[in-house]
Amino acid sequence: MNRVAIRILTGSLALPVAACGNGGDDGRIRATGYVEATEVRVAAEVGGTLVDVAVEEGARVAAGALLARIDKTDLALARERAMAERAAADAQLRLLQAGARPEELRQGQAQVEAAEAEGSVARAELDAARADLARFESLLAANAGSRKQRDDAATRRDQAIARVRAADERTRAAREALARLRAGARRQELDAARARVAGTDAQVASLEENLKDTAIVSPVGGIVTTRLVDPGETVPPGAPVVVITDLDHAWANVYVEEPHVPLIPLGAAATVITDAGQRMDGTVTFVSPRAEFTPRNVQTANDRAKLVYRLKVAVDNRRGILKPGMPVEAEFAPAGK
Repeated sequence: MNRVAIRILTGSLALPVAACGNGGDDGRIRATGYVEATEVRVAAEVGGTLVDVAVEEGARVAAGALLARIDKTDLALARERAMAERAAADAQLRLLQAGARPEELRQGQAQVEAAEAEGSVARAELDAARADLARFESLLAANAGSRKQRDDAATRRDQAIARVRAADERTRAAREALARLRAGARRQELDAARARVAGTDAQVASLEENLKDTAIVSPVGGIVTTRLVDPGETVPPGAPVVVITDLDHAWANVYVEEPHVPLIPLGAAATVITDAGQRMDGTVTFVSPRAEFTPRNVQTANDRAKLVYRLKVAVDNRRGILKPGMPVEAEFAPAGK
């Protein structure tokens, strides 16, 4: 989803000399004010190079219309890598969940038997080496043998002991490996594998969302009032690219003196009149609960000293008659008349 920054667009203007919120001879209440509209600054969700800017200033766009497009080559490659990592994580999890295959169990049993056989041979060699050492020690004691023969026999005995120990270690390791195969994956291993799958799923989902965000679309219908970028520019995430002004739902802020405010309830009908005499039906959608001085851009000092209440008059402006900052007058029929 594209980032948007929304603000109220107004303009500086000079209102007519007539005081705000006067009652007319016909009993209708008249108030002056100005037009406002919502301005939306549409920003890029992801950074990259703009390959297309689809709108010009002054163009009317509908909600959801394409405004600009960011190059998605790098993001597409990143998604492919993430999908491959997810497939590998899925495969590893399935292997752990399935447990050892019969062939793996047979191989594990064979390794145990081979290690045990190696240990038996090593023990037989150790028994023979010990017997030789005892014989050469007896010969040396009887002055019938040499010291070198005795020492060589002792070396062979020590080597045989080392081979027995090594064979015992291999037997222990083979038995533990076979036990793990028979028991299956530990819970911690399964949890870690599931976490890897979840992590790769989240990465793929994030990249897919980023790929969607390379198409920058308008969140509202309106007029393109500012185009801030051109094709070929590189924009960071959050950079505004287009400003859309929603003129269809413009409104008038008018200022009414306190005695007339109780006569204009929420929902009251109004007529908004431009300086050119164009008349448009409107509805009061907001009455300020707080009094304020008449805005400074009212022409006379006498009018600016008056306390007034701001009323918001919503208007169907699909014909585009009203523009932000335009001075207008509003007429109200007092409630009960």
